[in-house]
Amino acid sequence: MLSRLARCVSSSGVSRAARQVVRHHGKHSSRVPAAVPPAAAVILPPSATTATPTAILSSRGHQTLAAAASLPGVGATPVGVRHARTLERERLLQVEWEDGTCSLYPFTWLRDNCQCPHCTLQSAQARSLLLADLDVHTGIDSVQLTDNNKVSITWPDQHSSEFDPEWLKKRCFSPEARQARQEELFLNEREYWGSELRIPTASFEEVLHDDKAALDWLMALRRVGMVYLKGAPVEQGQVARLSKRIGYLRLTFYGHTWQVEDKPQANNVAYTSGKLSLHTDYPALHNPPGVQFLHCLAQAREGGESEVVDGFHMAEVLRRDNPEAFHALSSLRIDFTDTGTDYCDFAVQSKNFIINVDNEGRVERINYNNATRDSVLDLPLDKVQLFYSSLKDYVELMTRPENVVTYRMEPGDLVTFDNWRLLHGRKEYQSDATQRRHLEGAYLDWDEVMSRLRILRKAVHGDN
Repeated sequence: MLSRLARCVSSSGVSRAARQVVRHHGKHSSRVPAAVPPAAAVILPPSATTATPTAILSSRGHQTLAAAASLPGVGATPVGVRHARTLERERLLQVEWEDGTCSLYPFTWLRDNCQCPHCTLQSAQARSLLLADLDVHTGIDSVQLTDNNKVSITWPDQHSSEFDPEWLKKRCFSPEARQARQEELFLNEREYWGSELRIPTASFEEVLHDDKAALDWLMALRRVGMVYLKGAPVEQGQVARLSKRIGYLRLTFYGHTWQVEDKPQANNVAYTSGKLSLHTDYPALHNPPGVQFLHCLAQAREGGESEVVDGFHMAEVLRRDNPEAFHALSSLRIDFTDTGTDYCDFAVQSKNFIINVDNEGRVERINYNNATRDSVLDLPLDKVQLFYSSLKDYVELMTRPENVVTYRMEPGDLVTFDNWRLLHGRKEYQSDATQRRHLEGAYLDWDEVMSRLRILRKAVHGDN
């Protein structure tokens, strides 16, 4: 019986399109300067720093979104059910598909996800069935196929459930199908890069008014981590205008939007003309903003070039070359602080890992700002030197010339980037009373950005 189940799981009802999602990274490996690990792996191969991203190079230093915003194959190819039967001892429903594959579904999960109007609020697609009323040890009285090829189940209490084949197939429990579904929902794969990156670029006005352009923008933002928008009006309010294309801005202690200028008695190091070292914004919050917009309204006559590095890529290289340092930065919580007055007065305190990893060991967020790293260091004495040595190695890796992209914003340029992934900085500039460098910034959260991406994907490509 176990061997039969294993065969069924390995040949599960994951669609051809979904299998392409699983292979998506390898299929496009020539596009990335470092071999991006698949969703279930995190160690870079030895050739990680030598591959050439041919599809993201251009003579003008930017690329169009088409190369950077490839859409993984999503949605199941329509397929009918050949046979459905219960495996009573394992308490599983086995569905055999017309394409020769099969899928397994636990009884309890099926009952929990009954789609009838009594168990699901149809207008919200939200579960109405209370967990208190769910028999987690339920059996199945009978299963049959309806005339329109739906799977119909009668439960011991004579309640009836019907399941659409495509709905079931997209929720197959095989490892391949689960990985494909998660990639479809969250776009976890990344395209890593170094100094050879040519920043994906699009028209500000096209993104505002064309769904396909907006979808390409957000896809590239997720995959590459950064997109340049050209042609924004040179006046304040454009970051707020762009945010409405997604949903709404993230309010912080610095306001809905904020003005990056050389200010007297600055309450933030960004509001000076000095060099800003590579950092992520707001690690002093336990949930830092996920996406940042910066719009250039005026540039300095001299200096002020922007710098950016792929923090995820650098974290993977650190993991490969110095696993002890990676483990230290991903297991020691560090104190950050930010105090002052702006939108309102604030005294913010947080504890964050420099490198956040998920339960599969995949890097999911970088938290690092040397300016707001607290003098309080809540570590055991024997971990202090390890922490400093590890952070030093990570920062030195990030600041190598081959890993840093340098660019100069001009009035009307608007850069959008992943604040959980990219570390950004700025070269020193000369403050000039007649031409003051001025950027307007704003934040959004990844939840809102991904929500809009999914809605745009459905609008442009349909359910499948």
